[in-house]
Amino acid sequence: MSLGTTATALDLHPDRLFPAEPTVRSIARALYAEVVDLPIVSPHGHTDPAWFAEDRPFADPTTLLVTPDHYLTRMLHSQGVRLEDLGVRPRDGGPVAEPRDAWRTFAAHAHLFRGTPSGLWLDHTFATVFGFDVRLGPETADHYYDGIAAALAGDGFRPRALFERFGIEVLATTESPLDDLAHHDRLATDGWNDRVITTFRPDPVVDPDFDGYTANVERLGEMTGCDVTRWDGYLDALRQRRADFRARGATATDHGHPSAATADLDARECQRLLDGARAGTLDPDESEQLRGQVLVEMAAMSLDDGMVLQLHPGSRRNHSPRILERFGRDKGADIPGRTDYVDALRPLLDRFGLEPGLRIILFTLDESTYARELAPLAGFYPCLTLGPPWWFFDSVEGMWRFRRAVTETAGFANTAGFNDDTRAFLSIPARHDVARRVDCAYLATLVAEHRLTPDDAAELAVECAVGLARRAYGL
Repeated sequence: MSLGTTATALDLHPDRLFPAEPTVRSIARALYAEVVDLPIVSPHGHTDPAWFAEDRPFADPTTLLVTPDHYLTRMLHSQGVRLEDLGVRPRDGGPVAEPRDAWRTFAAHAHLFRGTPSGLWLDHTFATVFGFDVRLGPETADHYYDGIAAALAGDGFRPRALFERFGIEVLATTESPLDDLAHHDRLATDGWNDRVITTFRPDPVVDPDFDGYTANVERLGEMTGCDVTRWDGYLDALRQRRADFRARGATATDHGHPSAATADLDARECQRLLDGARAGTLDPDESEQLRGQVLVEMAAMSLDDGMVLQLHPGSRRNHSPRILERFGRDKGADIPGRTDYVDALRPLLDRFGLEPGLRIILFTLDESTYARELAPLAGFYPCLTLGPPWWFFDSVEGMWRFRRAVTETAGFANTAGFNDDTRAFLSIPARHDVARRVDCAYLATLVAEHRLTPDDAAELAVECAVGLARRAYGL
């Protein structure tokens, strides 16, 4: 979409993210050519299943691209832009900017994303999905808004059409155990149940510090008919809900715990902790014990039902209590924290670490653990696989640091490929493209240094793009 003004051109260079050195760049180009058109495997994310179940046109550019994307809103918030001015509605239902006004605010601050992953993803989305050839800025805000709004009104930009256009092989959403999964039932009716699958995220009923924990556990009991006041009944309720998710295509569970702590306690102590959690009387150490115990129970259940266990620890979630109180969870206020794995996972690994049927994917927001803890653990325990760089490190430099830190100890086979972990549907192709370019650049460096043969690099490029993720998630 051209504007015919003096606006800065939007041009995606074909060699972006490849090494500057000509020989290595040439190798990276050749490797990338082998993977650029491979399907997208998206085994972990947070897109709304209602989009694909109902297949309605997206409402407007702002509510699709800006308001729900906390990568974008947190950057503008850091520069003093109010979340309400970006369309983020307060919990009390207070006023927010109209979509076009919010878009203009976003466009006026587009320069803030220079050099960031969000900037790369946005440019890719604007150029390849919508065809813009000028950059977003104050002078092009309405040009962008009108062009995107017109596109979204067409059938070719409905969720399922975009899904097909993006070449997505499978996409996993993430739902609470209290979700009735009605959208996934609709998808099954329409024959899409093997294209869009769910993921079991039990945090609301396993974390005593989660908002409304006691009421959530009671609701879990109502949904399953289990006596959740008893430890064994509580576990039965979780098993039943896992089975419900498994029936809707789930291949994985996901656990966003504050730490990687695990525990292996006797039944009496488990009952005491459950009683205290429901009563709201646990101290922080006891809450940590309960979360750790449930994580071990989840590993045991994974041995029974085959679901992969994903652990996303180390995020100090909702760091700003004022933002949490006013706007709720997932508004960009999560902050990385130090995380221990070697000692924290010991109870789980002592019990299940050598079980051939268990698969655990470990993520981290503490990069200092890559070479010291995570790579050595995954390089020994058959059940452990390393997830890709996540949240703050889903970036060009973050991917390079990850590969350099873990490959020599864990190899490629003990990593899970790439997953986009996003709420921003239209950014999925961009995120996978960045990951493929970085992996090809890294592999090209190994080839140029004669640490890897060209044939091995070509095979590994395909593995990093699709093969590792398919195997890690049982897809």
